[in-house]
Amino acid sequence: EKVAKAFIQPTPSGKEELGQIEVAPEVIEVIAGIATTEIDGVAATRGNFASGVAERLGKKVHSKGVKATISEDGQIVMDVFCSVKYGYSIPKVAKEIQTSIRQAIFNMTSIDTSEVNVHITAIQFENSKDDE
Repeated sequence: EKVAKAFIQPTPSGKEELGQIEVAPEVIEVIAGIATTEIDGVAATRGNFASGVAERLGKKVHSKGVKATISEDGQIVMDVFCSVKYGYSIPKVAKEIQTSIRQAIFNMTSIDTSEVNVHITAIQFENSKDDE
C-alpha cells in the first residue's frame, strides 16, 4: 500500500510566499470526518478495530471511515464509508456529504478535492424500547 505524502497548500493570492505549507493526510481525514458526521441522516462512519477500541476508552476518533489519497496527477481523492439512518434519501445524503467535505476542506486548507467518493455501508434502523 502506498504511503500517503503530505498535501501541499497553495499560497493565498496577493500574499508573498514565505515557505511551503504541508498538510498531513490525517488532518484532511479529520476535517472530512467532522463534516460527514454533521450531515443530517448520517448514522455513523465505519471505523476499524483500532478506532473502535479507542472510542471505547473514551477517545473520539474523528477520521474513522475516511481515507484521503493522492491520485497519479497529484489531486486529492477522498473515500468516505458511512451508514445512513432509515427513512433518509441516500442520494440526497450522499450529495450533502460530498458538498460538505469539499467546502470544509477548501475553507480550512485552500486545497481542492478532485473526488469525494461516498460509500454507503449500511442502513441504521431506529431501536425502540417498545420492542423489549
